[in-house]
Amino acid sequence: MLALLVIAAAQLVVVVDATITNIALPSIQNDLHVSDADLAWVVNAYALAFGGLLLLGGRAGDLFGRRRVFRLGIAVFTLASLLGGLAPGAGALIGARVLQGAGAALAAPSALALITTTFPAGGPRNRAMGVYAAMGGVGGTIGMLLGGALTGVDWRWVFFINIPIGVLILAGSRTLAEAERHPGRLDVPGAVTGTGGLVALVHGITRGGEHGWGDGLTLLSFGAALVLLAVFLRLQARSAHPMMPLRLLRDRNRSGSYATMLFMGGGMFAMFYFLTLYMQLVLGYSPVEAGFASMPFSIGMAAAAGLSSRLSGRVAPRAVAGPGLLIAALGLFWFSTLGADASYATELMPAAFVTALGLGAGFVPMTLGAVSGVAPSDTGISSAVLNTAQQIGGAVGLAALAGTTDHGHAFLGTGLIFLAGAAVVTTVVTTAAQREPAPAT
Repeated sequence: MLALLVIAAAQLVVVVDATITNIALPSIQNDLHVSDADLAWVVNAYALAFGGLLLLGGRAGDLFGRRRVFRLGIAVFTLASLLGGLAPGAGALIGARVLQGAGAALAAPSALALITTTFPAGGPRNRAMGVYAAMGGVGGTIGMLLGGALTGVDWRWVFFINIPIGVLILAGSRTLAEAERHPGRLDVPGAVTGTGGLVALVHGITRGGEHGWGDGLTLLSFGAALVLLAVFLRLQARSAHPMMPLRLLRDRNRSGSYATMLFMGGGMFAMFYFLTLYMQLVLGYSPVEAGFASMPFSIGMAAAAGLSSRLSGRVAPRAVAGPGLLIAALGLFWFSTLGADASYATELMPAAFVTALGLGAGFVPMTLGAVSGVAPSDTGISSAVLNTAQQIGGAVGLAALAGTTDHGHAFLGTGLIFLAGAAVVTTVVTTAAQREPAPAT
């Protein structure tokens, strides 16, 4: 039980940190006299480092020990949180956010991989996956709630809050099972090209959403990403010790899980972004009120994740995730009909709960599908690919809809993303995800 609590807390703090800073941005800008251009980098620096280094972090866990890499990631994340809270200016804060993202990229894939080494396949692992998936889903809501409450005290507590949590996670990590190190060596050319390509891709998507898709630097970033990722895939096909073995993608159910998570990440990131703006700018909620108003998401996702974890060992994942994403899309279509005088009790709250139920049903089977049947030596990198798909999807979804000025159209677009995810999972994923780990071929 303590091991699951440690893993869940680590997943929660990593996800929360992607959103908790957003509400504090106005206070940060006023206090540190940050320009508008630099203020965007307080958020983007974390996303770039996290999304770009996930594959490297996942492979490092496979080669050097997942518990060891997990603890290193949490330690780096905690130290970076201290530096962020003490930052005297924009440069120091952005640097701390880069370090936070690097720590998260080491910890996140190892946390998911540790579930497979700590909990036996079947019911115990499914339940653990349910808790893990629930933390990933409710993190955005908790981030908004904590961000609003802590900013009311001092924006620096948005970072300081991670320090005691990180220390507790490190103390409890002794209960985690340490899987044996697997033979091989770090694929340095693959690490350089893969990480560089992902950083360039995330930067291009982020900049395109802010400055337009025809912007020179945006196009340059996409060009660099295309070249680097093409070289990366070629290296992976030829390397004796690839950073991301291409055999992971040959399993139809696993590659389908990755693709579905891409759409789920795109829809979820955009949903929380536009929901925050809608509640504060249209309905007039304060940051704290917006956080509390988002609580149905936490309740719905946790309830659906628990139910889907029990169903995942009995039915095919598409039978759970497909209807779940359809329900989530219906919830977003409901949101698209709400106006400036929407009632919380009869409109906003039930729409949020319906959306959360659908999302919660999708996370567990897709997470199981990504790590089931993977060779023990590839569990970390498989987890990293899943996390990367979610981050890249989130960046694409948010950037694609960021220019939308009408909240109804924004929610409609987000619902269409979930519909696309439902189409992928129902046509690509075919068999039950939960099977005994075996060498991937």
